[in-house]
Amino acid sequence: MSEQLTDAGSVLIVDDDPGICAAVSEFLADHGYAVATAPDGEAMRRRLAEDKVDVIVLDVMLPGEDGLAICRKLMGSNGPAVVMLSALGEDADRILGLELGADDYLSKPCNPRELLARIRAVMRRRDGARGRPSATCEFAGWRLNLVRRELKTPDGVVMNLTQGEFSLLHAFVERPRRILTRDELLDAARGPDSDAFDRAIDVQISRLRRKLGESVGGHELIRTVRSGGYNVDALVTWR
Repeated sequence: MSEQLTDAGSVLIVDDDPGICAAVSEFLADHGYAVATAPDGEAMRRRLAEDKVDVIVLDVMLPGEDGLAICRKLMGSNGPAVVMLSALGEDADRILGLELGADDYLSKPCNPRELLARIRAVMRRRDGARGRPSATCEFAGWRLNLVRRELKTPDGVVMNLTQGEFSLLHAFVERPRRILTRDELLDAARGPDSDAFDRAIDVQISRLRRKLGESVGGHELIRTVRSGGYNVDALVTWR
């Protein structure tokens, strides 16, 4: 297991290929990240129980429990962001990974610099949330805390969000009632270094809509604007 303690952030690589683990670990460590590795889901869970992890780089093809099953279990945990790696590069496979809660998806073999860019985008979003003077907003009875990354329903129940869903909602509440294009939302959800395929944003919007349900007025909070994009149809108040 490769480790290095730094201040840049912590990454856990879950992959049963020792060569890939070694190469990616060395590259990320050279760029200031604390890196650990795990060959399967069981070892990953032991690692998560021991140390704080910011981002999990998760291979789909693993011995025993596969990466998709692991991702499904991580989805509602409010834990680390998940970047999936897979030799399955079709859009349908990417969409399935996103539907199961992944925050990003890269095809193997991937350029280590591209993986680094995705990880940095996740860390930038987290740092931005912590640094905002007004940390909490309210809209249609819902309350979003950017520092704790916590969304509460109008009844006060905590609603679990994936990293991508949180980033999309953050983008919407920062620009209430403004129409945001798919490209703008893609940048918000996974950073400007992501491949722009519209269907991925539609999937995340659909998941977020299901979680938000309907507003008090009986209409969806996230509106689709034909030939434009999406917007949140609600007054947003910052506390």
